[in-house]
Amino acid sequence: MRQIHALGADLRDGLHGRGAHSAARRLRQVLAVDGVLLADLDGTVASHGSQPAPAEVEAVLSQVFEYGGTVRARLPDATSVCAVPLTVADELSGALVASGHPVEADVEAAAALVSDSLDHAALRRARARIAAADLRTLRAQISPHFVHNALAVIAALVRTDPDRARHLLSDFADYLRYGFSEKGDYATVSDELEATQTYLELQRARFHDRLDITVRMAPEVLPVAIPFLVVQPIVENAIRHGLERKEGTGHISVSGFGEGPLCVIEIEDDGVGMHPELARALLAGTGPESRGVGLANVDQRLRAVYGPEYGLVIETALGEGTKVTVRVPRFAPGVVVL
Repeated sequence: MRQIHALGADLRDGLHGRGAHSAARRLRQVLAVDGVLLADLDGTVASHGSQPAPAEVEAVLSQVFEYGGTVRARLPDATSVCAVPLTVADELSGALVASGHPVEADVEAAAALVSDSLDHAALRRARARIAAADLRTLRAQISPHFVHNALAVIAALVRTDPDRARHLLSDFADYLRYGFSEKGDYATVSDELEATQTYLELQRARFHDRLDITVRMAPEVLPVAIPFLVVQPIVENAIRHGLERKEGTGHISVSGFGEGPLCVIEIEDDGVGMHPELARALLAGTGPESRGVGLANVDQRLRAVYGPEYGLVIETALGEGTKVTVRVPRFAPGVVVL
């Protein structure tokens, strides 16, 4: 079992990753053969131990790729070779070749494990591409409505309260700088919180201070890395769908804490709430007011990065406010701030 997990780690970046040679060495040990070779459709990628002559390897690989099944061959030195195809997403992608006196059933079992590892590696790369594309989309969706309103508020304060206008203009510049940052796909909870507080201060000014804000974040989650622009779009949704339509003062709270191996972030408002069906539509990106809100984008990116069980959880009802919860691992492979 330990060897299986180690093989998956070796091949987490695919056949062309840094662990391919380690995988070949590990496979040779497991199969107890003279040599192991990993190949893609263009030829040898990694090997360990003694190998047949290049022409003999090429001949065996040609048969595997042509017929798509296990090939056994006897070499001039009386040793034998067993070659088994590797598949990714049910498509031929390479071969595992064992030389010496390999046991065919063992080589086929090892090839199945390698194929599974390559499948997982391809899925991780696909998830990373989806997350990156969704992040670019979210950056492009930074609300023109909010930008217009923020500038209008600042302009209105220039004469009546120039000091506050100056501070808000600085906040607005910081907000845009963070929103369009190209530093990477991940940020710390601390960075996300700072950007969210800046956004909330701009919104408080727009609401003529009718917006009450509470922020509580446990110190242990501040350095946790999470996907970039996760918290602010949820806060934006709370204001647009909950508090803008409420008379009088509205309250929004942002809190974060550790829950075992998880980082939990909760955004709650006491606004007008929404029908649960609308909440589901917003998460699916099909709601009547979903454009530019970003909830579906955030949910999709969380699932792409961490897995399908880590999407947003929304608790809401008409007249009862809304609570959105984010639960993600405090440590996850590849989720680091550059």
